[in-house]
Amino acid sequence: MRQWLKSLGYMDYELSIASADASFRQYYRIKHDGLTFIIMDAPPEREDCRSYINVSDMLLQGGLNVPRIINSDLEKGFLLLTDLGEKLYLDILSDDNVDELYHDAIEALLKIQGNVQAQGLPPYDAKLLQNEMDLFRDWLLGKHLNLILDKTEQESLHRIFCLLVSNAQQQPQCFVHRDYHSRNLLWSEENNPGILDFQDAVRGPLVYDLVSLLKDCYIKWPRERIIGWIEQFYARCIIENIELEEFIRWFDLMGVQRQLKASGIFARLWHRDGKPGYLKDIPRTLSYISDLEGHYPELEPLVDMIYKRVLPGLDKVASV
Repeated sequence: MRQWLKSLGYMDYELSIASADASFRQYYRIKHDGLTFIIMDAPPEREDCRSYINVSDMLLQGGLNVPRIINSDLEKGFLLLTDLGEKLYLDILSDDNVDELYHDAIEALLKIQGNVQAQGLPPYDAKLLQNEMDLFRDWLLGKHLNLILDKTEQESLHRIFCLLVSNAQQQPQCFVHRDYHSRNLLWSEENNPGILDFQDAVRGPLVYDLVSLLKDCYIKWPRERIIGWIEQFYARCIIENIELEEFIRWFDLMGVQRQLKASGIFARLWHRDGKPGYLKDIPRTLSYISDLEGHYPELEPLVDMIYKRVLPGLDKVASV
């Protein structure tokens, strides 16, 4: 990386770690001639920078605030990017500013869905949705908790997975960021928020990114406030023949799919990649599912499993 910087004419600079990613990417901040930039180091055998470049261009053309690409070396997996700052939403969110910050994030999301065409992006199809939920079964239940499901539990989980796939597919399909949450949004004085980590964008369900924002794995708000923000989005979103009650059902069931995926990924990050820091986020992530107790009878077997087997299992593993 230093050799690459030298080839670009960067001789006298300061280099520091900007952030580590849940994937194989790493980010560095470089200070040079009074300016700062970001270097993405994405090992080419693990990551493909071309998707980042493609989606970045799509979002920039749509008027969104994303890093601009200054230089690249795709063979080595390096990108030199503009620096959008260091104020992550997660670090500054509070009861006093959350309405304002989420208003801006919702407006940006509406702009994405209105201005950015999803043609050409990979589809968020049934196979991908199913594979993501399998992470919950394989990595959290199986690898992390050593839970063995009986036939009834397996059948119940299968029915719920099918329900969640159907819920995703019946929605209007649009550009989906896939990780539109407080760790990937930066406060910005202009065109707030700055948007990061969009390279895995797909064409998928309308409410997916709204779920990522409002049912955040890293920070949680009361359901009453979440419903208020859903209503803000719904009032501005152009969809036909869908009442608010049905829209909230879309939202809640899409949330279950995402939370199953995320909890499985958090377990995999520990067991496969040696990153234990995300294990603490699993109870919060699963709490969004258990909070739906009594709202959707179809989900009761899953809610019951989380209350009786998964959460006690997490406590037991954590105490070992």
